[in-house]
Amino acid sequence: MLRFLQIGILLLLSMPSTAQPHSVAREWNEVLLTSIRKDFARPTVHARNLFHTSIAMYDAWAAYEPPNKTVFLGNTLGEYSCPFEGIPASANKEGDQETAISYAMYRILKHRFKNSPNATIVAEEIDAKFSALNYDSNFVSTDYSGGSAAALGNYIAEHIIAFGLQDGSNEYEDYRNIYYFPQNFSLNPNLAGAGFVFAPDNWQPLSFDVFRDQSGNEIPGGALEFLSPEWGNVVPFALTDAEKTTFRRDGFDFNIYMDPGPPPLIRDAATRPYYQEGFSMVPIWSSHLDPADPTIWDISPASIGNIATDQFPTTYEDYGNFYKKIEGGDPSIGHTMNPVTGAPYVPQNVLRADYTRVLAEFWADGPDSETPPGHWFCILNYVNDHPEFVKKFKGEGPVLNDLEWDVKAYLSLGGAVHDAAIASWSIKGWYDYIRPISAVRYMADKGQSSDPNQASYDQLGIPLEPGYIEVISEGDPLAGDNNVNVGKIKLYTWRGPNYINDPKVDYAGVDWILAEEWWPYQRPTFVTPPFAGFISGHSTFSRAAAEVLTLLTGDAFFPGGMGEFVAKKNEFLRHEEGPTQDITLQWATYRDASDQTSLSRIWGGIHPPADDIPGRIIGEKIGIEAFNYAETFFDNPTTSITNLATTKNVNVYPNPVSQGDLLTLDLHRSNSDLHLNIYNIQGQLVQQQSIGADILQSTINIGTKNLSNGFYVVELIGAEWAEAFKINIAK
Repeated sequence: MLRFLQIGILLLLSMPSTAQPHSVAREWNEVLLTSIRKDFARPTVHARNLFHTSIAMYDAWAAYEPPNKTVFLGNTLGEYSCPFEGIPASANKEGDQETAISYAMYRILKHRFKNSPNATIVAEEIDAKFSALNYDSNFVSTDYSGGSAAALGNYIAEHIIAFGLQDGSNEYEDYRNIYYFPQNFSLNPNLAGAGFVFAPDNWQPLSFDVFRDQSGNEIPGGALEFLSPEWGNVVPFALTDAEKTTFRRDGFDFNIYMDPGPPPLIRDAATRPYYQEGFSMVPIWSSHLDPADPTIWDISPASIGNIATDQFPTTYEDYGNFYKKIEGGDPSIGHTMNPVTGAPYVPQNVLRADYTRVLAEFWADGPDSETPPGHWFCILNYVNDHPEFVKKFKGEGPVLNDLEWDVKAYLSLGGAVHDAAIASWSIKGWYDYIRPISAVRYMADKGQSSDPNQASYDQLGIPLEPGYIEVISEGDPLAGDNNVNVGKIKLYTWRGPNYINDPKVDYAGVDWILAEEWWPYQRPTFVTPPFAGFISGHSTFSRAAAEVLTLLTGDAFFPGGMGEFVAKKNEFLRHEEGPTQDITLQWATYRDASDQTSLSRIWGGIHPPADDIPGRIIGEKIGIEAFNYAETFFDNPTTSITNLATTKNVNVYPNPVSQGDLLTLDLHRSNSDLHLNIYNIQGQLVQQQSIGADILQSTINIGTKNLSNGFYVVELIGAEWAEAFKINIAK
């Protein structure tokens, strides 16, 4: 269990770290991660916690740092407005920032984790941090007008908490689902077969006598509820309405962001082969989990990693060219050399079974888990601590102090993982896609789909793969008494938890088993996450985070050219003995780490390829979008309102303009054509207009009826000149 106690704080154990003190934002982020590890394993909920606390810390800092703009204070998120009149000048800016951050975090964390299964322990740890910083929990004023930083922190927390109670998450009822209903009856995985599957394209709940989530919390038996199928209703960070599609089912609306279209469906003859091939690949990859298998792989960056986005398949027909169905892995070519050291990466030859088992375990994030979004905050914190890392925003400009770097980094990453949760779970809720344990067993219950002239043929069955997926015949060791199993499907795959008596000394290994008894490479009290598969949350979170870290640091590579994690021999694996030797997971780039995350879920029996690739593609878009949006709040001469030039080519009136009235622009210069953009105070494009040469006129009228009250930036761009100016829309 040593690994699980260390993973959040000492994620990359083999890499050097500094002993320097951390910023107060980092200290509170560590308290949050510790609290998440002791809470229920709910990736959506904790992505939201990471984001909301990142807003709180950033605004508590930015309020004292004009021209940096606040995200929440003085602005509207969703339908919630947070008034803010500004604060008096501070004689102790750094101290006030730390105080405001601490009070905000203290109040938010106490509220968000009050119903944790370990609420008493969590509260004690939050109180201990607050007390160690010499703050008074009895100070509850929110009147910051006199310059009280503590009151400002309380004020931020009060409004973040109020915002969270109406942001579409249904926090008020502990995030309970309101209208989603599963299409299938539940499956008890201890029983053979898939049970009664009415809808073989849809998610099937699992039922247990005892269920333990990925944080190790015991949850009473019965069918597990789908986690967050209505998360598309939650207020996002950078996702826009233009990226949202609303579908309707059973009389209720499902909001979907970045809709990838449907996954392969077994009920659709056109995509049925991709469903069958994709899900059948999962138990084939489970055959790679046997430490008795002598197959050796080089798992260093010399051989693994370096996949370009344009290598991702764009159609389900192309998936077979991306994934190595029998051997395992992807078409990555590795890196020729470490760009930091200038030397080639040193090969690391290990058993494939050790690599695949450790990979599945490491990225599973449990127990004692900070969940996938929190896991990437751990990676960010490691990067921040690396002695070779210099805290320059996007790798350029001045070195930022620890606090400024942390609040900007946390806002960027927090926004990305929150949007990744919203997008991926909105897709999960609408498409409601089946998991491998149900799909594999369902197809096996039907029979084989490869040869109509063979026994047990059914067009909805599982494709045969000699040596991996076969039909049981008479004389087979699995034929059973009186040939009871003859005609059934068998798999050469991981044998499952029933072959492990003591996980400290036993491993299940690989052999032929009845397909109706196939298990993912998971604990028997967990089996598979309690929500639909399509799209992979791990793929979406990880790719979004990798893009943020790449943009934030200005470098695709980890500091020093490589990140590492050591898995100790016979200590690291959770539900069986292993690995057989110390092995080190290694990544040259953040994207390499993300891609390994995605493959880990196939080896873990959690996702087929169809869940993976759309998650990577959507995650990349989300990460870039979230980072670019976060940057609009930061002091940047190219975007900061305070640095806009005085209008010379355009007269603007009336300004302020009443909402609904026309704003008039008188041009002093002619131009063949112009493009007009309007941005809100948060940097989002809210209106645009092209003005062609045939309609060019000296006076342009802009309608404001679709714009709410507040400040905006109007940008006019011509072939020979450009102008930007601020307008105020008032009642």
